[in-house]
Amino acid sequence: LNAKSRPGSGWRWALPSEAQWERACRGGTETVFSFGNSLDSTQANFDGNNPYGNGKKGPYLEKTAAVKSYAANAYGLYDMHGNVWEWCSDWYGEMIPGGVDPQGAKTGSFRVFRGGSWASLGRNCRSAYRYRFTPVLRYYTVGFRLVAVPQER
Repeated sequence: LNAKSRPGSGWRWALPSEAQWERACRGGTETVFSFGNSLDSTQANFDGNNPYGNGKKGPYLEKTAAVKSYAANAYGLYDMHGNVWEWCSDWYGEMIPGGVDPQGAKTGSFRVFRGGSWASLGRNCRSAYRYRFTPVLRYYTVGFRLVAVPQER
């Protein structure tokens, strides 16, 4: 993609790190979801039979929804909770190191994905929830979101 289309001079496309993804997902909040501590299927596309917190049971679409079917977070980002799992650039480690912009494990067998999907339980759509799989996984509940990062020199 970077060979065909750059986001601007001095920039390139990349998968977000786990830290970048979670910061974007939270949208400046410290709650479980960018919109509070409960989740029902009027707020995100997931298995509405399994809400989180005080969320009420609701529709279960059993497929991906069109982008922008649900409200954006405070950063203007859509579908950070549910719809499709999103790959991150980090290798999976048991814990994410602390710090301002922590980097994940340098090597590993699994890559991280975040956000939950339309087939997930509500708890799996939390901002902090992490999952892992081998990087060769191709599945209809998994996708990605690109970020623009400074070009490496």
